[in-house]
Amino acid sequence: MGVVRARVPITADLVELRYAYGPHLLPDPGPVSDMWRYRDLLPIGEGTVRYPLPAGGTPLLALPGLRGVFPHLWVKDETRSPSCSNKDRATALACELALREGKTAITAASTGNVAVSLAVGAAAAGLQAYIFVSPAVDPGKLRLMLQAGATVFTVEEGYAAAFELSRRAAAAFGWYDRNTGVNPITLEAKKTVAFEIWEQLDRAIPEVMVIPVGDGTTLSAIAKGFRELRACGAGTRLPRLIGVQAAGCRPLMRAWLGETAGEIGTTIADGIFVTVPSNAETALRDVVESGGAFVSVPDEAILQAMSDLARRGGILAEPAAAAAYAGLLQARSQKLIDVEETVVIEITGSALKTPRYLEGRAGRVLPIHADLAQVAERLAAAGLRSR
Repeated sequence: MGVVRARVPITADLVELRYAYGPHLLPDPGPVSDMWRYRDLLPIGEGTVRYPLPAGGTPLLALPGLRGVFPHLWVKDETRSPSCSNKDRATALACELALREGKTAITAASTGNVAVSLAVGAAAAGLQAYIFVSPAVDPGKLRLMLQAGATVFTVEEGYAAAFELSRRAAAAFGWYDRNTGVNPITLEAKKTVAFEIWEQLDRAIPEVMVIPVGDGTTLSAIAKGFRELRACGAGTRLPRLIGVQAAGCRPLMRAWLGETAGEIGTTIADGIFVTVPSNAETALRDVVESGGAFVSVPDEAILQAMSDLARRGGILAEPAAAAAYAGLLQARSQKLIDVEETVVIEITGSALKTPRYLEGRAGRVLPIHADLAQVAERLAAAGLRSR
């Protein structure tokens, strides 16, 4: 395997794992099965992987209905994972390492998707999950955590306080700390998205990646993945990174613009509603070094993106995930992306966990009796073809 040769501090809490890079660390050409395909670039060493659920191996889709403006648009659909979000990669690696370390419990703070992912993954791995959330957590996601047997602490002071309390509890009680932005394995697992995209594009690097951003860890992980591909000899360039934030919560965009801190509003995109990003410094560095940018999108654009993705692409995206498509359109209007470039957007979570935001904008209901003639009549009245 590739030997980890250094742990390099990149923030106050996070270190970057580096390997003995070279072509020998890349897998032989073949189908993208799961993220363990890249185990030589993961910090797990030898031995059988004990984590039982699927991890990674999500499809990269060319959806004709979404390619009207961008003919080379691809969608990395992370909703196909066990808990329907990209968080399952980090959960898989965290649970695997927890098992190898002999831990019996694992913890994290979350705005929603990490919590659901950890509850499901821990249950499958035989670990107890202790999860810290804000009282404003989506009720549907809370029900899923509880259904999977997690113990959930709602911290009255909000997500930032929940994050710090989860870390203190991990240290005090000996739980495995899966917290995003402080445990480097979250970067290591999520970087496999870049490896898969490279393989799924016939071992080519896209010109642009559009990524929804809360803490910034997903963006930095993908940046790390592409840097490691380059270090292993798989190309000479990196994609430009476009980070997408909600208009009601855009601390990283403000910092990128050099603005003073502004008021925090609200957004339906709970997955990226992070007022104090734990990975801010690194995410800003990665966007700047890639030649990319940050954009922000209002909730109205996010709702429209949810509808467009479902109606034209068959992708059921939750608000935070749909922000990627809304951000793509915003970046186009700001001339940040050329329409002829190869662009990948990452859809990070499923709308099936946030049904209250599904507005049914595209379809229609036509009440009828069990009469074929009425079917034809209703279709004609609605301007729809029967053949």
